[in-house]
Amino acid sequence: MIKVNASHVLRDIDISSYKEEVNKAHRLIKERNGPGGDYLGWAHYPETYDKEEFERIIEAAKEIRENYEVLLVCGIGGSYLGARAAIEALNGLHGHDKIEIIYFGQTLSPNYVKQVLDYLENKTFAINVISKSGTTTETAVAFRLARDLLVRKIGKEAAAKAIFATTDKEKGALLQLCKKYGYRRYVLPSDIGGRYSVYTAVGLLPMAVAGIDIRAFMNGAKKGLELYGKPENNPAYEYALIRHELYKNGKYPVEMLVTYEPGLVQLGEWWKQLFGESEGKDHTGLLPDSATFTTDLHSLGQFIQEGSPVLFETILQIDNPAVDVIVPHDEDDLDGLNYLEGKGLDYVGKKACEGTVAAHVETGKVPNVLLSLDKLDAEGLGELMYFFMRACAMSCYLNDVNPFNQPGVEVYKKNMFRLLGKPGYTK
Repeated sequence: MIKVNASHVLRDIDISSYKEEVNKAHRLIKERNGPGGDYLGWAHYPETYDKEEFERIIEAAKEIRENYEVLLVCGIGGSYLGARAAIEALNGLHGHDKIEIIYFGQTLSPNYVKQVLDYLENKTFAINVISKSGTTTETAVAFRLARDLLVRKIGKEAAAKAIFATTDKEKGALLQLCKKYGYRRYVLPSDIGGRYSVYTAVGLLPMAVAGIDIRAFMNGAKKGLELYGKPENNPAYEYALIRHELYKNGKYPVEMLVTYEPGLVQLGEWWKQLFGESEGKDHTGLLPDSATFTTDLHSLGQFIQEGSPVLFETILQIDNPAVDVIVPHDEDDLDGLNYLEGKGLDYVGKKACEGTVAAHVETGKVPNVLLSLDKLDAEGLGELMYFFMRACAMSCYLNDVNPFNQPGVEVYKKNMFRLLGKPGYTK
């Protein structure tokens, strides 16, 4: 179970006083009759997922790993952030796996797109295109370019066997392409939105290709459902209530998720989309930010300590690291580090965390929430991501907003289409 430590939030929070509100919001999630209830398929998905498709994902991943050097994941937002977060968290930033995962379709930068296409010229690669509609501009443009390159390299027939699509089961442009050219396809369920989709083929296929044990990941998700899918004694709801209290009554408009692992940077990006796109409506909601300590203490630490009092920190701690590195003895000791010899970097990092929390809370008066995960493996990550999704849904219902729509995102798209001259959008 994820442990929540609220002893550093600088205010007394009576969790029991929210019992009625929590029960009401919990019923909305359970019974799927609140705003956005049609998109609550993720809540029980760790139990209800398609077991036959799951096995097909494992087989496809094996095939990709055995026949290609690169998997090109084409997607944007929730269509790639969950998978990327999981892969980097579990495999690290400098892994030695025989297959490389490259992310495409998340930007319109010609520099990035050209660099990727040039790199793929001399690589054997498969494509996993992920889009519910198949018409999301960034992803659709990238997929067209990548598909064109693949066809030129190996021909239409071989290219069709190297393209794996994750899309809507019944409609959309990408589904039509799949039917026309015979691409293998996997389902993004119609009742699950992109930012809640990591347990579907959206996240599972790239993760499996990266060599991650997706059975363990789903076991962790199921454990998360068991632990955080109940109205009482629920750490996910406790976390939601703490952040709600700090926002509404503490008047803190910003939450900063802090990790001490560079491999968790993309988890922070996934978390920011999850909470930002879910909560940020009706001119309300916390602004989600993220940082990696101790790195960012040398850039943001001064502001956090003594700058405008606008934020609180949520610290994600990993109790038991998968590996450790011991500080060696040095005969000259010119760096003055022999006092640390024989100690592991995990120990040093945890003391840095303790010292930072004390500085920010006691001196800087910055509230801190501490979340503890026993170990960062596939099962633990599966549980953690469910924890955050459940907390997010509860947070949104406490704020009386729909957790599952994103009407503001559509505004920029309409403006972009109008400026680009897309048919149907008047200038």
